[in-house]
Amino acid sequence: MHPTVSGGKQYHIACRKGDLAQYLLVPGDPDRVPKIAKFWDSAREVSCHREFRSFTGKYKGVPISALSSGIGPACMAIAVNEASRIDVHTFVRVGSTGAIQEDIDCGDLIISSAAVRLGCASNCYIMPEYPAVAHYEVLLALIEAAESLGISNYHVGITATTADFYAGQNRSISMGTESPSENLLPTLQKARVLNFEMETATLLTLASLYRLRAGSICAVYANRCRNEFMSGAGEENAIKIANEAVKILH
Repeated sequence: MHPTVSGGKQYHIACRKGDLAQYLLVPGDPDRVPKIAKFWDSAREVSCHREFRSFTGKYKGVPISALSSGIGPACMAIAVNEASRIDVHTFVRVGSTGAIQEDIDCGDLIISSAAVRLGCASNCYIMPEYPAVAHYEVLLALIEAAESLGISNYHVGITATTADFYAGQNRSISMGTESPSENLLPTLQKARVLNFEMETATLLTLASLYRLRAGSICAVYANRCRNEFMSGAGEENAIKIANEAVKILH
């Protein structure tokens, strides 16, 4: 059974058919939703329930919506399941991330071609060996959007999606024992994985299974190699690219 509330609204995101456009931008942070919508021709808030805040409107004449997923793979799974039930067919994550390669600066952008599935939630849907890959049309639209906007500081490659921000991303913890992920960071660096975040692999996996389109662009807030952190760096450029990619896809 798929739970709904009165009027056919999806239980968690509090949206019904017609509330969201078929093209959906998915930030993690609810406060990023109005930041995305400020670039649209028109926008209105649809709902705000738990971590799921949604706006809908038009961007350059194209129907578009944004829905925050909150933090983590399980929350993203809820967003994809419920939004797809009310006819969303294209998802673009607009997130923030920490780079794990030396040559990526704070304020740069990472467009994910695929993701390492360390988030656990997608394992509820398919075996771990199933790949998390961006839909080629969304991937190409994000690259084309960046180029058309003259934003050149982007990187395309593999992302690692984790279930946890601290031990799960190889940060030190005070528990008196060695974390099981102690060697994760150097292993992924050698494999040329670009970044850590917490939602992309779940989005890409579920979208593939459900025959939907999905991609991800994240602004780099931190570089783990240099121990640098700049909250908000690159956020506006990521938003601009995601909005423009929807126009291209449409």
